[in-house]
Order: sequence, then C-alpha cells, then structure tokens
Amino acid sequence: MEKIRILAIVGSLRKGSLNRQLALAAKELVGERADFKLLEYGDIPLMNQDIEFPPPDAVKRVRDEVKSADAVWFFTPEYNHFFPGVLKNLIDWLSRPISNKERAILAGKPAAISGISPGMSGTVTAQDHLVTLISFLNMDVMNAPRLTIPYAMQQTDNQGKLVLNEISQPDLEKQVNAFMDFVGGRMR
Repeated sequence: MEKIRILAIVGSLRKGSLNRQLALAAKELVGERADFKLLEYGDIPLMNQDIEFPPPDAVKRVRDEVKSADAVWFFTPEYNHFFPGVLKNLIDWLSRPISNKERAILAGKPAAISGISPGMSGTVTAQDHLVTLISFLNMDVMNAPRLTIPYAMQQTDNQGKLVLNEISQPDLEKQVNAFMDFVGGRMR
C-alpha cells in the first residue's frame, strides 16, 4: 500500500515561526508512516480575478501539491483572534475551480488543525474561524482532537527553538495518531 501523503500548510511565512516548528515536530512524530511535506507558498500573489485564468505559475504549483496530497494539516498562529491573511489568501486561491471541468481541490480532503501562540488562547479562536471556512469549502475536518498550545514562549529555548513540554508533547502525539487513523480510514 502506498504511503499517505500529508501536506502541512503553516499560516506563517516566517522561516523560524513556532507554527512551522510545530509542523516539523509533527513530521518527526509521523515518521515513516506517511510522506509529510510542508507547503512553501510565499510567492503566491494576492487573489485577483484579473489574473485567475490562466493562474500564475506559483498558484499552479501549490494547487498541484494540494491536489496530490491525501490530506492537509493546517498549523496556524492567531493574529488578532483570527488566522493570518497569508493563509486566507492561499485558501482563496485553492477554493477556486481549476477549470469548468474540475472542481475546487480542497473539497473532500481530510484536514487537521494545530496551532501555538504566545497568548493564553493557544490559537483556539483562529482555529474556530478556520474550521468555519474549510468546512464551507467541504473539507473533511477532524475536529477532535485539535491542538492549541498557549504560552509558547514557555516552550522555547534561548534561541527561540520550540521545546514541547510534558503536556504539549503527548497532546501532539495524540493528534498525530488520530490524524493518521482519520486519513487512513478514508483511504480504505
């Protein structure tokens, strides 16, 4: 049987972002059970119907990556009680039909959501907004368990590297295992 292909979409473009580090920690826990890749999308232009058809090359590239994935795992920070604009822009591009013959590529894709933030909410509000959007786009959302890690700075070392504590690490492991089961059950 072919390995599950999970595409991680991080809501921050910053290379050292804590959510990117969380995605890499999830990748490590997934290990050899799946192909786990982070989507690079910093070159995506702002959504503009004037350039929608034909789409820019960067949009074609990310659409192809999402289309070939078996599942999508979002790792989002929380900016002003919402997920970041760069993530919304990407989802706007991905939500559009590719052509008259091909539906939008997010529909039916299994999805999980995680997030870490310096504040006390641990991205729960941003995640709720994201669930509203991706549910509208007909993604197959794994609503439990979701992972919201608060007080991020208490889980970093002096160089800003994420070091998950005795509560967050088992919670991430639980979500990894649940998502592997969730996606695997839909592929049978």
